[in-house]
Amino acid sequence: MVTKQLPPPSYAYELDANRTGARLIAGVDEAGRGPLAGPVTAAAVILNPRRLPHGLNDSKKLSLRQRDRLAEEIRASSIWCVVHVGAEEIDSLNIHHASLTAMSRAVAGLAQTPDATLIDGKFVPPALAATGRAIVKGDAVCLSIAAASILAKTERDRLMVDLAQQFPGYGWERNAGYPTPDHKSALMRLGPTPYHRHSFRPVHNILCKE
Repeated sequence: MVTKQLPPPSYAYELDANRTGARLIAGVDEAGRGPLAGPVTAAAVILNPRRLPHGLNDSKKLSLRQRDRLAEEIRASSIWCVVHVGAEEIDSLNIHHASLTAMSRAVAGLAQTPDATLIDGKFVPPALAATGRAIVKGDAVCLSIAAASILAKTERDRLMVDLAQQFPGYGWERNAGYPTPDHKSALMRLGPTPYHRHSFRPVHNILCKE
């Protein structure tokens, strides 16, 4: 069986938006929907078409070294904003609405207001309804969304490494808060921290026992 190699993301979606009159186009993506701890993090990126970083791709397809290099290039050549929505707000809103909120805030935080937004996934945040276009698997097909996916992941991973110093034992420097066996084992042994999402079942079940 031969695995089909998908082409890398392209600038075609941005050019489509250009043809409708949009000048500044932001790609938007989030990282951290599935972890038991830490924020959901969203990034918005307006790429400079004259300085497109070489090798942009879905962050999940890149090595740590590649992501870090590209993140530096994106920050140096683009208009960008990264926003974290923490565990308490995730518990209040639920993860779906917290993700949409994070994406809206990332776009609002850009130094220049985009004329169009290209958003990874099936849903356009209500605040971006007038300008937004949802693209399923957008981080794999759209350069601006791929750039946003890289910033969201690298910024969130860096934050989780910092939080691991404050709360050792959960392995956040390795698992970024995802429900790995070592994280779940530590959660049972040490209990939840203020950065755990109390509404997520493994954490909720421990709190109920307590």
